[in-house]
Amino acid sequence: MTAGEDRSFDWRRGGAAAVGLFATLVLLGMVVLVAFTNSARDKALDAERHAYDVTLLTRTMDASIARAEAALGRYALDEQRKTGSRYYGQWRLAEQQLRQLEKSVSANSDQSLRVTELRRLFDQRGQQFSNVARYVVSKQKNYGINYYYSISLPEAGQKDDVGTKLRAKLSEIATAERDALSAKIKETQFFSAEADRLTDYLSWLGVIVGLFAIFMGVVAVQALRQNAASRREAESEAERAQQLEAAVRDRTQELWQANQALKLEAEERQAAEAQLRQVQKMEAVGQLTGGIAHDFNNMLAVVVGGIDLARRRLNGPRREVMTHLTNAMEGATRAAALTRRLLSFARSEPLLPERLDSAKLVGGMSELLDRTLGERITVRTELANDGWPVFVDPHQLENAILNLAVNARDAMDGTGTLTIRSRNLKMTANQVGDIRAGEYLCIDVVDTGCGMTPEVKERAFEPFFTTKEVGKGTGLGLSQIFGFAHQSGGEVGIESVVGQGTTVSIYLPRTEAAASNVRTHPAMQAKSDEELMVPGARILLVEDDPRVRTATVGALEDLGYEPIACASGSEALALFDSMEFDLVISDVIMPEMTGPEMVREIKSRRHDIAVLFVTGYVGEGEGDDLIGYDLLRKPFTVSTLAAAVATALARNPSESRPIGGAAAAG
Repeated sequence: MTAGEDRSFDWRRGGAAAVGLFATLVLLGMVVLVAFTNSARDKALDAERHAYDVTLLTRTMDASIARAEAALGRYALDEQRKTGSRYYGQWRLAEQQLRQLEKSVSANSDQSLRVTELRRLFDQRGQQFSNVARYVVSKQKNYGINYYYSISLPEAGQKDDVGTKLRAKLSEIATAERDALSAKIKETQFFSAEADRLTDYLSWLGVIVGLFAIFMGVVAVQALRQNAASRREAESEAERAQQLEAAVRDRTQELWQANQALKLEAEERQAAEAQLRQVQKMEAVGQLTGGIAHDFNNMLAVVVGGIDLARRRLNGPRREVMTHLTNAMEGATRAAALTRRLLSFARSEPLLPERLDSAKLVGGMSELLDRTLGERITVRTELANDGWPVFVDPHQLENAILNLAVNARDAMDGTGTLTIRSRNLKMTANQVGDIRAGEYLCIDVVDTGCGMTPEVKERAFEPFFTTKEVGKGTGLGLSQIFGFAHQSGGEVGIESVVGQGTTVSIYLPRTEAAASNVRTHPAMQAKSDEELMVPGARILLVEDDPRVRTATVGALEDLGYEPIACASGSEALALFDSMEFDLVISDVIMPEMTGPEMVREIKSRRHDIAVLFVTGYVGEGEGDDLIGYDLLRKPFTVSTLAAAVATALARNPSESRPIGGAAAAG
C-alpha cells in the first residue's frame, strides 16, 4: 500500500470514525431525550393524579358545605333534632375533607397559603351556622331564619359574603391545580415534539449514512444496526408508556372505589354519632327528671306530713297545729318556686320585665349566694355605684347569676374566690356575639377555677353540652342564660384561660324607662291586706278546675268581694252580657276557648274592664297575648290574691292594652 493509498485509507478510516462518533452521539442524545421525555411524562401523570385528588376534594368539600347549609335551613324551619344532627354531621365531614386538602397541598407554598385562607373562611362560615343553630335552640325561630337567609342569600353587591368567598376560594384552588397541570402537559408536549423532530433528523442521517456506506460498508452496516436497535427500543418505550397509562387508569378506578367506601363509612359513623348524642341527651333528661322528682318528693313529704299531723291534732294545742300547717305551707311554697324555675327554664313563663338597679339586686342576693355556695367560697362584689338601670325580669336575672355562681363553684372544686362586678360599657355592633351598638350594663361573674379550653369555650352554649361528671350537670344552664340574655335584647360572652379561671359576662341594654311607668308584679308590692281590699266589687271568675274555682271563690268572699264563678269562656261571655262586673279573673289555658281569646271578646264589648290572668303554665304562643295585663301565678296565697286583685282594680283602664292587634304590634 502506497503512501497515498495509506493516507486515503486513514482519511476514510478517520471519516468513518467521525461519522460513527457523530451517529453515536446523536443516538445517545436520542436515548437521553427519550428517557427525559418519559421522566417528564411520569411527572405529568403524578401531577395529574395530584390535581385530580385536589379537585375531587374541593368538589366534595363544596358539596358537603352545601348539604350542611341546606340541612341547617331545614333545621331552622322544622326545629327537629334529627335535621340538626344531619347538619352537624355534614359540617364535620367538610372539616375532615379540609384537613385532607391541607395535607395534599402541603408541598406547594402557594396552594398552602390559599388553603390557609380557606380555613379562615371555613371557620367564619361555621360560626355563622353555629349562631343560627343557637337561635333555633333558644326558641328564637324567626330570628334564626332571618339570620340564616341573610348569610345564605346575601344582597346583591355585598362584598363580605363569607359563603361566596368560600366557594370562590375552593374554585381558585382547583383552578390553580389545573393551571399547573396544563403547564406540565405543555412542557411534556414540547419535549415530545423535540424528540419527533430529532427522529426526523435521524432518518435523514440514515440516508446520508446509507449513501456514505458505498465506500464505508462496514461502518454503515454498523450504523444501520444501531439505528434498528434504537427503533426497537423506542417501540418498547412506547409499549411501556401504554402499559403505564393503563396502570394509571386502574389506579384511578381503585382510588374512586376507595373514596366511595370512605364516604359510606363516614355516613355510618355520622349515624352512629347521632345515635350516641341522642342517647346522651336522653340520659341527661333522665338525670334532670330524677333530680326534680327527688326534690318534689321531699317537698311533698313536708306538705303531706304537715297537713296529716295538723289534722290529727285539730283538737290539740293551737300552737302545735299552726306549726305543722306552717311547715306544710313552706313546703308548698318551695314546690311552687321550683315549678316557676322549671317553667322559666322551659321558657313557658312570660317575662315580667321592670326597671332594675343591679347593685340592689346583687346586693340582696348575698345571703342566698353564701348559703348556696358554702363557706369555702369567698364571694366578692365590685358593683358600680352609677350603674345604668336595665329593663329585665328580676327573677330571671337572679336565676342567671345564681346559675353562673354554681357553675363557678363546681369549676373551683368548692374552694376559691367568686367575684361579681358590674360596669357601664358602650359597645359597637358585633363587638361580642351579635350585640347591637349602644350602651350596656355588663355583669361579670369571675371565678378562679380550672378555666376552659378553646374547644370547650366554643361549645359552651350548646344545649346538652357539659364537661361535668355524670349526675352533676345536664349542659342546660348556659343555654338558658343565653336565651334569657337574647330575650332581653342583650348578649353573653365568655373569657377563659386554662388554669387561671373564667369570666362570664351578661350584657343588658340600658333603659330610659322611668321607674313610675314600669309595672311591678303584684306579689312584690308591700301592702297590708286592709290597704289592698276593695270591698263589694263584683268579680267574674273563670276557672275550669272545680277545686281551684272553689278555693278562689272562698278566698275572694273572705276578702269582702262578690265573686261569680263559671267553668268556661262561653259561660263567662253569657254572664258578662247579663250583669255588670268590676273585674274579670281568668285562667289562661282552658278547653274550647283560652283565657286570652275570651278576654278579646270581652274587650270588644267593654274596653275599660279590668283583667287579671291566673295561670300555672303558659303554652307556646300564649305569652305575647298576656303583655300589658296583670298576671298571678299558681299556686298563690290569700294575701297574694288580695294584692293582685287590688292592683288590677286600681289600674287606670287606659293602661291596659286590648289583646290582638295592639298586643301583637307591641
